[in-house]
Amino acid sequence: MEKVVLQATKRSVIGKQVQQLRRQGVLPGVVYGHGVEPTSISMDAHSAGLILPRLTDSSIVYIALEGKEIPALVREKQKNYIRNIYTHIDFQAVSLTEKIRTHVSLHFHGVAPAIKAFQAAIVTNMEKIEVEALPADLPQRIEIDLSKLAELGDAVHVRDLSVSDKVTVLTDLDEVIVVATSTQEEGAGEEGAEGAEPALSVERGKKEEKK
Repeated sequence: MEKVVLQATKRSVIGKQVQQLRRQGVLPGVVYGHGVEPTSISMDAHSAGLILPRLTDSSIVYIALEGKEIPALVREKQKNYIRNIYTHIDFQAVSLTEKIRTHVSLHFHGVAPAIKAFQAAIVTNMEKIEVEALPADLPQRIEIDLSKLAELGDAVHVRDLSVSDKVTVLTDLDEVIVVATSTQEEGAGEEGAEGAEPALSVERGKKEEKK
């Protein structure tokens, strides 16, 4: 991913007066962490609104503040979902030379053959995993191909994920991420199923990342 820079200025307005800033097209936030005193900041709401949806939990963004560029991770995005606008952003400053722990989103793609062959339900148990790495080595997301789920009971475990040797996975390797399961009720035989409507297939996992 290309280098992402957000222009910011120090903010003295706090409390209820922040609402007035929002009406003026200003997005408030705070940056804290490595080498940075907790600092209230302001950003142009329009410009930030174009960039923030592209950032995941493991995306490095540079906060341009008073002539310096501070590498940081987005730790919290507060949003007004009715108006579809961000209302406050928390950034954690990081050192590019020190490993950090964070979560990486999982991205599901493809169609599981078990859906068509067995009317399977594709059930996801997690959407992120925890990793440790240098900030520059963090993957934006990890891809999971659902087309590998051909039979009932087929599953993708954390240990099956393909990650760089520069990244240490902290989530339990035996955890199941996604599995193809039967939609038939347990104990239902062929006679009980005869004449019944087929169960609906459910495919989960393609969920928009939190921005």
